[in-house]
Amino acid sequence: MTEMNNTLVDVVIVGGGAAGLNAAQMLGRSRRSVLVVDGGEPRNAPADAVHGFLSRDGISPAELYRIGRVEAESYGGRFLNGQVVGVTGSKGRFSVALADGSMVRGRRLLIASGLVDELPDIPGLRERWGKDVLHCPYCHGWEVRDQAIGILATGPLAAHQAQLFRQWSANITLFLNDALQPTDAELPQLAARGITVVDGRVDSLRVERDRLTGVALIGGSVVAVDAVVTAPRFMARTAAFAELGLKAVQHPTGMGEHLETDADGATGVPGVWAAGNVTDLRAQVLSSAAAGAWAGVGINADLMAEELAEAVAAHQGSLTA
Repeated sequence: MTEMNNTLVDVVIVGGGAAGLNAAQMLGRSRRSVLVVDGGEPRNAPADAVHGFLSRDGISPAELYRIGRVEAESYGGRFLNGQVVGVTGSKGRFSVALADGSMVRGRRLLIASGLVDELPDIPGLRERWGKDVLHCPYCHGWEVRDQAIGILATGPLAAHQAQLFRQWSANITLFLNDALQPTDAELPQLAARGITVVDGRVDSLRVERDRLTGVALIGGSVVAVDAVVTAPRFMARTAAFAELGLKAVQHPTGMGEHLETDADGATGVPGVWAAGNVTDLRAQVLSSAAAGAWAGVGINADLMAEELAEAVAAHQGSLTA
């Protein structure tokens, strides 16, 4: 730790998920010194497997990240387990403070800290999250195909969610939960696809022998389901970067808050990039990895441009000396 306190690396990456790891690999292959600081709280930790990732379908999140670390380390990447609590400085020398009081420094910063899923305050929901409480049909719809699926409304997009999951099962129940009133256009659409609509507020989830069995409504009635789908509010992890002037803003879709970047992942603060769910709330593991790789390319290009300018200045200075 003392060694890292006194070392200025090319790039400090905050977050060791798919985006951070792929960026570390790309930068390491570019012969950059890279330090990844990871708090060990990946968003998809509750899930059994990653899906929709070419050649890695079905791999556990933990194994995917283990492999990613090994690959990044093979190109010289270094890892530090810890929670980032603050970042100061500017392009060329960022200081990253950790919860244990230590500090690491980098010429450039990549924020790959991900997001937090804010779930409805319903007993049993958080405990089943990533198991039989889901939100993405493309990530986990196949695993609950042909089962009884309940859609727990949290806003106006729930009717669309119900239609989406109808692709995977004919047994879909939409719980309005006092959060949705289907429009005149949506009601016949739901009926046409055989989607059951249940009025009333949800009280809790029923679980037996570590398996979801039903949705209990206020008043006592219970509807049997095998899985529940709900839309959390996606909140980017950005508190540690406030001193840099970076703050999460409302996503255009209204689904949560994210960090704004340009198409290449650069933020509005010189020398700082962001990749993965912290900026793209809809990104799956594969697209997060791709964004990390592209951010790595952008960071390397920026460092190269700076080094070229310095080399030209030094060369011209030697000619006039």
